[in-house]
Amino acid sequence: MAIKSCLLLPLALLLLASSSPAAGQLEVGYYSKTCPNVEAVVREEMEKIISAAPSLAGPLLRLHFHDCFVRGCDASVLLNSTEGNSAERDAKPNRSLRGFGSVDRVKAKLEAACPNTVSCTDVLTIMARDAVVLAKGPFWPVALGRRDGRVSSATEAADHLPPAFGDIPLLTKIFAANGLDLKDLVVLSGAHTLGTAHCPSYAGRLYNFSSAYSADPSLDSEYADKLRTRCKSVDDKAMLSEMDPGSYKTFDTSYYRHVAKRRGLFQSDAALLTDATTREYVQRIATGKFDDVFFKDFSESMVKMGSVGVLTGAQGEIRKKCYIVN
Repeated sequence: MAIKSCLLLPLALLLLASSSPAAGQLEVGYYSKTCPNVEAVVREEMEKIISAAPSLAGPLLRLHFHDCFVRGCDASVLLNSTEGNSAERDAKPNRSLRGFGSVDRVKAKLEAACPNTVSCTDVLTIMARDAVVLAKGPFWPVALGRRDGRVSSATEAADHLPPAFGDIPLLTKIFAANGLDLKDLVVLSGAHTLGTAHCPSYAGRLYNFSSAYSADPSLDSEYADKLRTRCKSVDDKAMLSEMDPGSYKTFDTSYYRHVAKRRGLFQSDAALLTDATTREYVQRIATGKFDDVFFKDFSESMVKMGSVGVLTGAQGEIRKKCYIVN
């Protein structure tokens, strides 16, 4: 696929300018001698996965997000719980995560091609990028060389993930703890253009919102009525709603048009209209005239996020199977 050359220079500079010493050890082409076909192997499997299940693009992108916000990008979200430890994937915010089997499938292909070489963290990072590309989103070069962590805690996941009910001060604090700023917050929220969500993550906005309102006043009333027909109660765990109605399998800017009309699914989406900086960005991208700007911004923010708290060199390990430490 053709790479937009205009994206490459600023992204390359961003990779070099990363503030984390470990992140500075990441490099595009890291496996050029040890596993030169790594990205081709991942892309080939991802094409099969997304062709068979287009709705998996969002969940695979979300896996990468949920990994990087807890202990940095170290594939700790992929580890299974053990008898003495409840792992991240079993934390309440992570119980709806999907795509673990797809990661195992891609990792197995790479183990066959290049045993004990490519980390699960790098696999997940490339898969997240390819999920976006295959959903008609932007391409960006992925610097590699991450290693896998050995620790995974459900308690840490519950404490460190950005919640769906978050307001701007809370979300800003969580993003800042990971070296991400307000622009990254509004840009990465655009990932909600892909995927679906279960009722419990947003039903609090529809029922018994407060003593003054039955529904969240920051939610368009017609949209709230429509959501209630799908989500019968706050405990309805079966029903799914599209985060970007009408194009939830396509990476585009329509998410921002929904948010601008007060039709974002989560309180965290609605919160983007409560801050001058994030509101201006939402309204600008919502015009549909700046898709290329959003694609470039998203690529840059994903590079930043993919460098958060990474393990490199002799740190961590290269897991043979992503769900268990060696």
